[in-house]
Amino acid sequence: MMHPLRGFYKNPLFILLCALAAAAVIITCAGAPVRESGRFAQKQCLDCHTNFASKYFSKKDVHAVVKEKKCEECHLRHGVVPKLLLKKDINQICLDCHNAQKIGLDKPQIHTALQKGKCVDCHYPHASDEDHLLKAANNELCFKCHQRGLFNKTVVHTALKKENCLKCHYSHGSSYPELLRNQETALCLSCHDPQKSAFKTAHGGYPVQSSSCNSCHNPHASAQPKLLKASAHVSLANVSCEKCHVPAASAKPFATLQDGSALCLQCHKAEVLKAGGPVEHPPFKEGKCSQCHDAHASENPRLLARPDNALCYGCHTTMSAKLSVTHKALEKDKGCLICHAQHSGPKKMLLRDDEQALCMKCHAKTREKAATLMPHKPFAEGACSKCHDAHGSNYYGMLRANTNTVCYSCHYDSEQQFVKTNTHKPVLEGKCYSCHHSHGAAKKNLLDLDGNDPRLCAQCHGDLMKPIEGGTNHDSFKKGECRKCHAVHGSDFEGMLVAKQGFLCFSCHGTDPEGKIKKPVSKHKPVVDGQCTRCHNPHKSKLGDLLLADYPDLCLVCHTALKARMFPEAEANQGRKKSAPGAEMENETASVKYYVHAPSDLKNCKLCHEPHFAQEPALAKKPIQQMCAECHDYKADKFKLAHLNVDADQMDCSKCHDAHTSTDPKLFKTSIHKPFAERKCKDCHITE
Repeated sequence: MMHPLRGFYKNPLFILLCALAAAAVIITCAGAPVRESGRFAQKQCLDCHTNFASKYFSKKDVHAVVKEKKCEECHLRHGVVPKLLLKKDINQICLDCHNAQKIGLDKPQIHTALQKGKCVDCHYPHASDEDHLLKAANNELCFKCHQRGLFNKTVVHTALKKENCLKCHYSHGSSYPELLRNQETALCLSCHDPQKSAFKTAHGGYPVQSSSCNSCHNPHASAQPKLLKASAHVSLANVSCEKCHVPAASAKPFATLQDGSALCLQCHKAEVLKAGGPVEHPPFKEGKCSQCHDAHASENPRLLARPDNALCYGCHTTMSAKLSVTHKALEKDKGCLICHAQHSGPKKMLLRDDEQALCMKCHAKTREKAATLMPHKPFAEGACSKCHDAHGSNYYGMLRANTNTVCYSCHYDSEQQFVKTNTHKPVLEGKCYSCHHSHGAAKKNLLDLDGNDPRLCAQCHGDLMKPIEGGTNHDSFKKGECRKCHAVHGSDFEGMLVAKQGFLCFSCHGTDPEGKIKKPVSKHKPVVDGQCTRCHNPHKSKLGDLLLADYPDLCLVCHTALKARMFPEAEANQGRKKSAPGAEMENETASVKYYVHAPSDLKNCKLCHEPHFAQEPALAKKPIQQMCAECHDYKADKFKLAHLNVDADQMDCSKCHDAHTSTDPKLFKTSIHKPFAERKCKDCHITE
């Protein structure tokens, strides 16, 4: 059959189409740019970051390097996360262009925000609608860290209201405290002319230009007229300076009319200040009023030099340490003054009342413990501080030390009694309060319940103490007599027992619980060692006699060789599980055929053996001939033939046979006399 396109390739139309296609390819290739081998055309950052230009270039202040599109001054060219593409630490990048000295970073006082933060905390790195690339206008940026309320009161400093913080402060660094642009008084005098009459009148004619303005005025805002601090001395507020100072025209105008507290006591009566009691605060007694109070004005109540407890901590430095458990009273408005008087008090350490009475004002629930039948002696005596630190502590309940250390400080003999080889967990962890109440309780030894009441133990051991249904429960356990076997605090015996395990068990159960064995010939090793819990659970069990497991598993835990012969397949599988994957297990019992004596009976060990003591060897219940006779008929012809008609009473079955397993069908022992193995008894014995 002829192909449908045969002859078409010679068609003039086809040839013309091919020529036109070839010409188009040549023209297209000729118009394409030729790229030199191995070189790439480099794109600009903004070719990809198209939103960047529209976002930043329209802003009022564009960072110079951004305006010049010099992205690689700060950023690496390649990467995934832009924030991780910076060439250096952000502050160091800024300082590469912005000289540290010019922006004040060589000054002794550096802005905290700059010390602990980054330039970009205040400045945008690319562009901003504010000058200097700031993130907010005027003072709004400062208020992100500085509490707005302190600068927005009834009376606001004109410089702050009409201008901004930078009128008085530098933004980065300064030679003066608080980043001031000049020394404090000189800065104030740059606006407030001390020669003007209004200035002189306001200050009573005293040359205050030589003093600190901030001793009386708040430089930012105040609720008082003339920017006076919140608490102002009455004489100061009334411009009655001459009540305390010599006249303004004197050679030393700031000298006081009297020294120390004598000046203060002209207005503040000594009998009123000492009315608290005979015990006086040392600074007050020594007439050092200015140690606690500012003479002119203060932002703290009562002209106090420092706020709240900080004033007290100025001298009592150890009280300011951070503690894990703080006294809540110290966190209230009055702080230290809740318990202590400021000038004089009735009790030692300026306490406002007796120690316990003072504590009970807040701790009403604790006060109720005083009515209990058994109050703790220190508590009954009102000596709260004997156990507690009144200011705070790093220990539970604001104790002076770890609980057991505090308890042992009085109960010193208890530590020797309690800390043993095995110590009760609460005692070991210093949690005496797990069982005992620290203030008082209804029962002896500060317990809520009687010391023998099992509910006391059930607080921690509740699940263990639930009797088991359908099994056996130790009689003492069932009655809740925990202390009959266990020590409360510590013991030198395992399980916190009151005596060695064997003696403890034998004290109730005797060495032979069933009382059948008069003169034992064989003794079970765990019984001899006093390890009753090798077989029995001391509390409860789903099995009879408090057994840990049923037979034969109970016995085979120790008799492992016998277990391997009785259950060779199980042992082999267990061995394989423990071996490395793919490894061949070498197990002698897996390759040897063992015959098991009466398998069903053998699984019940107690059919033949006593559990504790026996009058026969190997803990056998009866003499070997009697025991074997229960299954084997000694009068049977088969038995007589196998034993050469020897009377069974003259034989000891165990001398020839293994009672449990053997490689021989007749259960002969592994090592036997060759003639006997070959059944050639006549070689050695005379038979009739």
